[in-house]
Amino acid sequence: MIVLLVNDHLLKQAWPGFVTGKLSDVAGLLVAPPLLALLLRRGADAAAVLLTGALFAAVKTTETGAEAASQAWTLVAGHSRVLADPTDLLALPALALAWWVRCHAHEVPTRTRTLIALPLAVLAVTATSAVPPVPASRDVWIEGTAIVTKVEGREIDLLSLDGGATWTPRPTRPDGRDTAQSAACVHGQGQRCYRIVKGLMKVEESDDGGRTWRPSWEVPSGRVHLLERALAPEPYDIFGRAGHDPVRPIASVTLAVQRRPGGHVVVVANGLDGVAVRNEAGAWRRLGFGRSDNVSEADATPLRRFAWQVDDENAVAVLAGLGVFALALGVSRPRRSVAITVAITVVSCACATMLPLGAGEGRGALVTGVLGILALILALITLLGLAGVAGLKARELTAAFGAGVFTALAVALPFHGWSAGWPEDHGTALGLSVVLGLATAATGLVAARRTAT
Repeated sequence: MIVLLVNDHLLKQAWPGFVTGKLSDVAGLLVAPPLLALLLRRGADAAAVLLTGALFAAVKTTETGAEAASQAWTLVAGHSRVLADPTDLLALPALALAWWVRCHAHEVPTRTRTLIALPLAVLAVTATSAVPPVPASRDVWIEGTAIVTKVEGREIDLLSLDGGATWTPRPTRPDGRDTAQSAACVHGQGQRCYRIVKGLMKVEESDDGGRTWRPSWEVPSGRVHLLERALAPEPYDIFGRAGHDPVRPIASVTLAVQRRPGGHVVVVANGLDGVAVRNEAGAWRRLGFGRSDNVSEADATPLRRFAWQVDDENAVAVLAGLGVFALALGVSRPRRSVAITVAITVVSCACATMLPLGAGEGRGALVTGVLGILALILALITLLGLAGVAGLKARELTAAFGAGVFTALAVALPFHGWSAGWPEDHGTALGLSVVLGLATAATGLVAARRTAT
């Protein structure tokens, strides 16, 4: 377990390569069987070893297994990517060592083994490798009859010979950077020009040589905020929020214009978001980076998806609901409200330090997530215990619990709407959340008080 913790959390990031990769596999195959045996019936140690080997082989030799493992690990440890690599099967003899250890191990009570080993084992096994650098498109230029964009983070160039409809990867070349530009024109019937708006995902066009401009394509700032949450690379701050990356932004940075039969095409490099392409008919589409070394419309990060990228707001909503639940219990018995409020404040402060306020995708927040869940359970048990001491009745508990639940929903709902596109701006969602949260909390507290009296 110690080898896994040190290797996967530190050494892989410092010295990625064959040695640290295989060391992780060997250590994982030693730790996984006893951990899996805890989930199976008593005496299933041999089955746990065999199942570990079968799953490991399936993950490392098939794309389906690797994709399933990636999805499973993403659910428990944040954004993860597991690659199929048949050379990792060299680590399978470690299962024989795991079985030898099992045969020579002293029996200890299951409860003791679980309490001592399980938390550390789960943390070790779910430690993941450093997520590969997030690809970004910064430079796009015309190279003969082709359009080329350089993909940073994957060190390749993407080349299109059909006006941006399809792309083919090639090894990166040093040329092209000097020809990248932020504005370009296509000559022919009139003079159509395009330019990017610095700092925004926006392109403007002009039909009079650049004297006047009008919007041609853009992603609203509220949607860019959502893209930043989904695509911004590490490192994160102490609360799990991604910092700004001025080197690889989420904004339009360069463009290229190419005359084609039937019109012209425009290709825009949008940093971490990928590229945007205007076809000969004037229709724009976004192309995002997928798992393969290419871009496609299907891999473009969605601009609107309900309840997506709002983990921080959900955690705050849960904490707000817990606080209102606590206050509702206090107002139900005014004579004992001081003692109850003091106890509840201590519990709430403990929860605030343990809640997974930054447990979003790609943040490896398994530990904080588990601690947050345990903190909520502990808080509810404590609050119910305090309620029992105060002599609260069932209807008073129901009213207090309802006040907390509806407050949490009122705080979270505007942000869920923002993720789906209404409201468009995060600031508006924040204002609505504050207003709805306060109004719901006040109504719930009044209802709780009236129920008690």
